[in-house]
Amino acid sequence: MIHGSIVALITPFRDGRLDEEALCKMVEWHIEQGTHGIVPVGTTGESPTLSHDEHCRVIELVVKQAAGRVPVIAGAGSNNPVEAIEYTRVAERAGADATLHVAGYYNRPNQDGLYHHFKMVHDETNIPIILYNIPPRAIVDIQPATMARLAELPRIIGVKDATGDLSRPWSERQLIKKSFTWLSGEDATAVVYNLGGGSGCISVTANVAPKLVAEVQNLTLAGKWEEARALQDRLIPLHQAMFAEPSPAGAKYAASLLGLCTEQCRIPVMPLSDATKQRIRGVMEQLQLI
Repeated sequence: MIHGSIVALITPFRDGRLDEEALCKMVEWHIEQGTHGIVPVGTTGESPTLSHDEHCRVIELVVKQAAGRVPVIAGAGSNNPVEAIEYTRVAERAGADATLHVAGYYNRPNQDGLYHHFKMVHDETNIPIILYNIPPRAIVDIQPATMARLAELPRIIGVKDATGDLSRPWSERQLIKKSFTWLSGEDATAVVYNLGGGSGCISVTANVAPKLVAEVQNLTLAGKWEEARALQDRLIPLHQAMFAEPSPAGAKYAASLLGLCTEQCRIPVMPLSDATKQRIRGVMEQLQLI
């Protein structure tokens, strides 16, 4: 079952190239720290600026290193369904547990177009699919009625919800009658999201504080809401600091302070300002992460 703290894994670079050694070490560290699942090559993994070969290589390395110990949900989305199918087949051959597919950005399809995009990917592949609804980036929004229509397809098993609308899981649960997985796409509201029917979060902050983020999820899933809220209160400054400047620059800088990788991002994501670096370092010190 896909649940809990699922890290939206950063992609480490060294001298502008994929750092395979650091990537494998990060996967191992996450498993040791209690992370419940891994999403390689999503937005936080800088998938838009990876080459095709790099994208495929990251999936292969993460699946191999995880070795079935935690689920791997491979980023395979594209606004081109042909490319999305190709990445999905790569993930399937590698042994990923599922794939994550963003709504069709830039093309701006209507709801019927969204449905047929995902249906085409579904019908041409054989691996479970999690939809990724992120209107602020994709411009288009998978509406609840369309989500319910897509959920009727047997291998569409859930959604990463980054709409910012905390009523969404409540609305969608009225329409979706099969077993379906709701995952938050926003760290700061993940506790409240689970109260509405969610079962986890695809997390940026988990790149930096995996044990703490996993514990928040463990507490919510055990119904220990007050304890989860108290821990989330401590984490909110870190959640906010991760997005003080365009992501994943914050997560990568924080990871560099932990000795996991360099802080290098691909252009157009730029290095952090000194002020934001100081802010992140200060929050990490308060949480005793460094």
